[in-house]
Parts: sequence; C-alpha cells; structure tokens
Amino acid sequence: MGGDIIFIEATRMRGGKQFTMTGHLGEVMQESMTAALTWTRANGERYGIDPDFFRKQDIHIHVPSGAVPKDGPSAGAAMVTALVSLLSGRPVKDRLAMTGEMTLSGVVLPIGGVKEKVLGAKRAGIKEVLLPADNEPNVVADLTPDILGDIKITYVHTLDEVLEHALQKEAVTPPIVPQPEPKQKRLGPEGPRAIH
Repeated sequence: MGGDIIFIEATRMRGGKQFTMTGHLGEVMQESMTAALTWTRANGERYGIDPDFFRKQDIHIHVPSGAVPKDGPSAGAAMVTALVSLLSGRPVKDRLAMTGEMTLSGVVLPIGGVKEKVLGAKRAGIKEVLLPADNEPNVVADLTPDILGDIKITYVHTLDEVLEHALQKEAVTPPIVPQPEPKQKRLGPEGPRAIH
C-alpha cells in the first residue's frame, strides 16, 4: 500500500554541526535526509541562508507517528523544502504536498506508487501536488480528470523548481544569521541574564 501523507518537521537550536533525525526512519530515508542537508548547505545562499548556519546551529528533523516505520527515497524533495523553509523563514504553502527522490545536483527523480500517493493527497484535502516530471506518464495513464477532481498537479525537474512552487515568497520569521555570543553572564534578581 502507500499514499499516506507524512509530515516533516524541522527545527533548529543553538549548537553546531549536530543533525538529528527521528521518527522511526529506515536507512534509505535517513540517507535522503543527509542528502537534503548537504544540498541545502551547498545551495542555501541562493535562498538567503547564511552559509555558516551549520557551524552554529543544530538541526533536528522529525517525521511524526514515531511508532510507524518509514523508509524510501521519495520524501527527498520534501526534506529539502522543510530545511529551506526553516532556515530562510519562508513558510510552505498551505494544502500542498510533494513527492520525489532528489540528487545532490538538485535533480528530482521519479518515484513509484504515483496513483496511490495522489489519491492519498486527495483524501487528505491537498489542493496541489508536486510530482517529478518523469512521472507525468503515470498520471496520464492512471489518473483521469474525474479521479483527480480539483487537485492541481505541478511537474518539477529540479529542487529549485520545487522550492519556487512550494515556498511563499516572503519570509515570516528571520532567516538564520550569525548571532553574537553574550560576552558574560551574571545572576540577577530574576535569575540568569545575558549581558550584551
């Protein structure tokens, strides 16, 4: 079976060079997450991300429903999207889902189970699905317009195209930029306080 929607959460914290992945992930999915981080580090400046973010920040990616095993490469594009969204402050558009294996050069590769994935997105109330362009023949062969209903299918070739379609244009949170470290700490009447 297939076609279940999974959510990918990403957060950051002060630290440096630690990358944590949780959610009962199989080896292939963990490799996809590592590739997503590598691509983001190599290409993030184009999206307003500080190239040194990983030196000063720890990153944690979690895929909820931790008791349910998850594996496969098809969430690669979504992982890049989660990381770039987190680090650039640009939210992902509402009611959007995506699937696609990624390469380090930014190509989005075809995946299996397209029909099941699109139908799963429809059941979840998704309005737009980003699919690898090489999967267009699968959609044409397996999904008639009456089955698709009002779901918009957008075909993508590269991660840059994924991000162009997936992310809102404006940031709502500040992107990661280096923050000066406090010079010293002291205890005051209200507890620890940083002096800048």
